[in-house]
Amino acid sequence: MRAVVYQHEEHEGVGLLGPALEEVGFTLVNRFRAVRREDVDAELVVVMGGPMGVYEADQHPFLRDELAILLERLANERPCLGFCLGAQMLAAAAGAEVFPGKNGFEVGAAPVRWTKEGLEDEVIAGARPKSTVAHWHGDTFKPVPGATLLASTDRYVQQAFRLGGSYGFQFHLELTAAELGHWLELGAEDLKQRGKDLAELKSQLPRLKAAEKENTELLQRLAHHFAQLAR
Repeated sequence: MRAVVYQHEEHEGVGLLGPALEEVGFTLVNRFRAVRREDVDAELVVVMGGPMGVYEADQHPFLRDELAILLERLANERPCLGFCLGAQMLAAAAGAEVFPGKNGFEVGAAPVRWTKEGLEDEVIAGARPKSTVAHWHGDTFKPVPGATLLASTDRYVQQAFRLGGSYGFQFHLELTAAELGHWLELGAEDLKQRGKDLAELKSQLPRLKAAEKENTELLQRLAHHFAQLAR
């Protein structure tokens, strides 16, 4: 089983998701800012995050190529998984508008609230009503046509959704505390310009570390879901 991974930044890899997918029999096929026609028929396509916006395809033509793959996969009911930019891409492929959020940049280790439908979802079921996850986004999207809303935060309602067999997570469920710490270092100057307190953000990392077991278990259930669909 192939899980094709669309990666947009060198430091934004699959994190905790990789081992979860490999454990259930997926072989990871990495694509860096590129697609191949054969990706349409892969057992799974995973779209990772990135600093660009869905609406910036003129500057980043690979986004247009990825969107075309996602559109065709959704039309053929082939499963997809998106994190952050990936979730926004999936939302756009399903017909939702993606745009810069009015409530500012959401970053750090903070909780998401699972909706009633989220807690009844076959993958999410078993999670606590709130999960601590990594956030790093300024864009958001309108409700995804035909999708079920799975999670929200106080800042942004659209945080996770299920669309058929596909899932989109606006937050970075795949990130470890160590990886988020690395991102904070790499993005320190940008975060300061956005008015964010780097020391305060770093103080949140132990919360994410404490949540890693729970988040890993959720990703394992997600991997099992996609493996079942493939078989």
